[in-house]
Order: sequence, then C-alpha cells, then structure tokens
Amino acid sequence: MHYLIPFLLLLNDMSPYLLFGFLIAGVLKVFVPKDKYIGQISKPNFRSVLWAALAGVPLPLCSCGVIPTGMSLRKEGASKGATVSFLISTPQTGVDSIAATYSLLGLPFAVIRPIAAFVSGLVGGFATNKLDKAIDKNDIINCACEADASGKNKLAQVFHYAFVEMLQNIGKWLFAGILVAGLIAIFLPEDIFTVYLNNPLLNMLLVLAVAIPTYTCATGSIPMAAVLMMKGLSPGAALVFLMAGPATSIASITVLGKMLGKKTLLIYLVTIIAGSMLFGLAIDYLLPAQWFSIMNHDLTHQQHHATFAVFPTICSIVLALLMINAFIRKFMDSKTITKQSATAKAYKIGNMTCNHCKATVEKNLAKLGSITSVHVDLAKGIAYVEGLPNDSEVKKTVEAFGFEYLN
Repeated sequence: MHYLIPFLLLLNDMSPYLLFGFLIAGVLKVFVPKDKYIGQISKPNFRSVLWAALAGVPLPLCSCGVIPTGMSLRKEGASKGATVSFLISTPQTGVDSIAATYSLLGLPFAVIRPIAAFVSGLVGGFATNKLDKAIDKNDIINCACEADASGKNKLAQVFHYAFVEMLQNIGKWLFAGILVAGLIAIFLPEDIFTVYLNNPLLNMLLVLAVAIPTYTCATGSIPMAAVLMMKGLSPGAALVFLMAGPATSIASITVLGKMLGKKTLLIYLVTIIAGSMLFGLAIDYLLPAQWFSIMNHDLTHQQHHATFAVFPTICSIVLALLMINAFIRKFMDSKTITKQSATAKAYKIGNMTCNHCKATVEKNLAKLGSITSVHVDLAKGIAYVEGLPNDSEVKKTVEAFGFEYLN
C-alpha cells in the first residue's frame, strides 16, 4: 500500500481537472466544427497562421492525432504556414491539459504553457510561409476527419467524444504518464538534479534529447514533469519537456518530412527546439522562482501522511471507471470488426494511433467508388475493405493523409 500512495495522490490531484477538461473538449468538438474556420486559414499570410494557432491551442489532440487533422486541413485548402502553425500549437496543449497543468503545476505554468504553444505556432507558421513557398503536388481539396454527426443528439455527442473517444485516444498515455511519474517519485534519488545535474541549460538539453524522438501525451507528460521538478529539474527544463515532448515523436517527424518536405520539417523542429528553450530560459532566469514552486505536491513526503479528500477521490473513481469502459469498448469494437470482416480485403496501414486516424482512413477510403464499406481495427492497424478495391487507389488515399501503406 505504501507504494500505491504516490499514484493515488497524482490521480486525485488531476482527476477533477481532467474530467472538466474532457467535457470542455467535447463541447468544442461538437459545437465548433472545423468548417467554421477553414476559410480563415487558406491564404499564405500571417492572418491564416494566427487563426490556425488560435484554433489549435484549445484542441485536445496529441502529436499523433494532430497529423491526420493537420493533413486534412492542408488538403481542404489551408496554407502550408497555417498547417505548420496548427501542427506546432495543437499537440503542446489543450483544454484538458491546461486544467491538468493547473492542478499539478500551478497557475503560472497553466498560463505560460498555452502562450508558449501559441507563440511557437505563430513563429513556425510565419517562417514556413516566408522560407518554404514550394507547392505540394496532388493537393486534394476534399477531406473531413469528422464523423458524420447528422441526426445525433448533440449532448450525447459531447459526452461520447469527451469520455469515450478521448479516453480511447489518450487513456493509455495518461495511465503511462501517471505510472512513470509514480515510479520516478519512489525510486529516483531526491538530489539527482540539484547535486549531479545542477545546470538549467544542461537540464534542457538532456530533456530535449529524450523528448524529441519519443511520444509523450500533452496530459500524460504533466505528472512526469511535476515529479521531475520535485527531484530538482529546473522549471524551465520542465517547460521544455512539456513543449517538445507532446509536439514531436519519431512517427510525427517521419510523416511531416514526407508530407510537407524536408525544409518545412526543419523549420518545424527548429521552432519547437528554439521556442521551448527560450521560454524555458525565461522561466529560469527572468521570472520569480516562487511562481513555479510545487512543493505542496511533493508525493514522496505526502505519502507518509496522505489524506484523500472526498470529492477528488470520487472524481478519481469516476475517471478510472470511464477509462476501463473506454478500453473495454475499444477491445469489443476490435473483436466485432474482425468478426464482420471475414470476407473483406485487409490493408495493413501504419501510423494509425488514435480515433482521429481511424476516422480519417474510414471516411476517405469510403469515398472511393470501388469500395462499399470500410472498418478499421485500430489495435491491429488494419483496414478491412468490402467491395472491389483498387490497390493503387487505396495506397494513394492512405498516403495522402500521412499514413503508411504496408501491404
């Protein structure tokens, strides 16, 4: 039981804010449809970059989920600069992670994090428009990641997206973040950063080396950043982790390089690295240190006299039950699809990591005249296609939205 307390304390700290953030995310998804702002981001100018960053900051999409959405925007007519702005600003934060950031890291972090995401998105998008004017081949002004919601109850859509789809998308990463944070709290020496790595710039470089190639969820990264700060990681380096981790991964880097070109990819990476380090250095050297003190969340000390308030505990139980429900539904959906697809042709597709990816593949393959139905098994990375599919058409459609055709 002694070792469970850090995990339970983290969950209690985050669960009320996560539930609220998920709910707001559902409202945004249902009541602010993408077609309301696509016309604002079609021109290669600063205005389109600005609108893309503004649209991206509150959306709860991770670095993998944002790729098909960003590619969809590009195919619908968004400028390359606006696409990059969206791809940089969106995965770093969202209404769910802002709430969770406040719960664990405090108000200054909760304010600075979306500002950093917004500014870095602006800079990356503006630089792309100025430095990379190449026109993509085969731009298709025809796409929608959104599932057809006509005739469905709006409130039901909000709750389904907030507490089923989102938890299916980021639930495992959120669980992994809390698990890793708890293990760090228990096993990492208290003085590792203050004694052995007592240099903010060194902290940042080490964090970047780990954060850029690995996938980290915007929400799941928060407990890890909090615990690392308790171990002595500088607040600025923690912000670098919160910016670079969610915004990059090997998968997203590979796809973006293929879809938008090497020059745009370089601008994307330089913007994230430079932006995170500049904001990190500003926190460490220009802002009051007491703004970023999180000792009140010190799990290694709290566990000796832990108390669990009623409301956060209830929220934690509700969140745990919702996560279990989401995982069970995902597993059952996979079983149903496999059973229904015994006679269908199977296409192995890479880089599908969330329900946004699943919806993109299903929606756009279904538009091909030779296909009568499509069911994607996200867990297996397989699209089961009924009809008379043309392999070259399927390959072209899959790759047009940043996925890998592996057949």
